[in-house]
Amino acid sequence: MIKQDIPDIIVSRLPIYLRALRHMQALGKLTTSSQELGATVGISAAQIRKDLSQFGEFGKQGTGYDIAFLIDQLREILKIQRVWNVAVIGMGDMGHALSRYQGFSDRGFRVMMVFDNDPAKIGGQVGNFVVQDTKDIVAAIQSSGIKLAMLCVPAGAAQEVTNMLVTAGVKAILNYAPISLNVPAGVRVQYLDPSIGLQRMTYYLD
Repeated sequence: MIKQDIPDIIVSRLPIYLRALRHMQALGKLTTSSQELGATVGISAAQIRKDLSQFGEFGKQGTGYDIAFLIDQLREILKIQRVWNVAVIGMGDMGHALSRYQGFSDRGFRVMMVFDNDPAKIGGQVGNFVVQDTKDIVAAIQSSGIKLAMLCVPAGAAQEVTNMLVTAGVKAILNYAPISLNVPAGVRVQYLDPSIGLQRMTYYLD
């Protein structure tokens, strides 16, 4: 199976399955079924089987899935059997929180550098990190080999900083700024805007 042939919507569900499986494992469960996993994540059993079949055969008829094995397989598919270093740009409230968040380390990620353009913040401490000047992003990230960045800057600065990240060799950007970014082919952007999530939910409220 060629990786590019897998629809992104399927890839986006794999971390959800992985999170549920890890929770089951923490409860001491050894096996699960597509029905049980589906009930846990709110996705049909048929869809789960279809999604997983894109990557191979992981379950057995009548016995279901070995949880530890499936966790290992999903980690390998998502390439998080290794630790990815991440840069955080923008040391406002969101950037501060992400830089201090302890939940990345056991999920395949490690914040390595933090940046801001505010002279009052540059050189200061955020958790275990010294805040570096945004103007030094290209040199700092190129020397570190970082491929992932989380963008927490105002919308007006997001594209300029993104251009710097691309120049530095970053290939994946998690964007918290409320703006769409222009990036070249080969660079992926994932958008996380809490207000959009809230607006989606208010549609269903009375």
